[in-house]
Amino acid sequence: MQNNNLTNIIEFVLLGFQGDPQLRISLFCLLFVLFFLTICGNLLIITLVVISKNLHTPMYFFISQLSINDFLLPSNIVPNMLHILLNNGGTITYIGSMTQFYFFCISITFECLLLTVMSYDKYVAICNPLRYTSIMKTGYCVKLVVSCWVLSCSCAFSDTIAASRLKFCGSNIIDHLFCDLLPLLEISCSDTFPIKLQMYLLSIPLVIIPSTIIVISYVNIVRAILRIPSNISRQKAFSTCSSHLTVVFLFYLTLFSVYVFPTRGQTTNLNKITSLLYTLFTPLFNPIIYSFRNKDIKKAVRETFHKFF
Repeated sequence: MQNNNLTNIIEFVLLGFQGDPQLRISLFCLLFVLFFLTICGNLLIITLVVISKNLHTPMYFFISQLSINDFLLPSNIVPNMLHILLNNGGTITYIGSMTQFYFFCISITFECLLLTVMSYDKYVAICNPLRYTSIMKTGYCVKLVVSCWVLSCSCAFSDTIAASRLKFCGSNIIDHLFCDLLPLLEISCSDTFPIKLQMYLLSIPLVIIPSTIIVISYVNIVRAILRIPSNISRQKAFSTCSSHLTVVFLFYLTLFSVYVFPTRGQTTNLNKITSLLYTLFTPLFNPIIYSFRNKDIKKAVRETFHKFF
């Protein structure tokens, strides 16, 4: 009987936000506008870095890669989320859920690794400025980014294979916005210890080590900045790191609040709202943070506008 049940699970029901129709429609409109702004903001950053020669530097190359990731993550999650919200729930096929989970894992893992690479770029620029151009060459930067993508795809494939081995003997209803691992584990009748152990082990090279590298990098950066005699130069050095630090803080805060901090006592709706932070709001804020008070990007926007209009 259990095997028959396993073969019958061909789709999952995603509940999304249940409640008053007017509230859901209002939330749909809000998320749709935020999704549109997220896509436009990240496409703008990508376009500017490609066409503006002033932005052909390692820092903006890494920012463009972050924007590519911030474009892919909500594109994978939000359209189906909006459909579910508008229809007071919806279904997703088993293959579709695993595909969504795979690309979701790629995006989260890649951002962890890329933010680490960006912190290394800041470290070299401030702590070893005379050798910056010789270290952060174009080929080396491309290799770093390609390595991040390859490692992200490989780890996501491993996670997806582990998730696909979960057995679902009873309900196929997921009280969430998309097919994340934790909601899948909640409705699974398998022994979840092996997959949880795998996730904890993978978090060491993908989360713990990168976050440690970021902390060590910024400890050395702060030490180097404090040794600068000029207050103006010191403030300029701090300002170059503030955007990256803000992005790192927002990303790890939302990531840890969902997957690391205890969730007992939290309501299901609170977990859904927290999930929105890293699937929609963080990709929206990243281009704003990097473009706000950034003279190079503002200059590139003006030049591009005058060039085409």
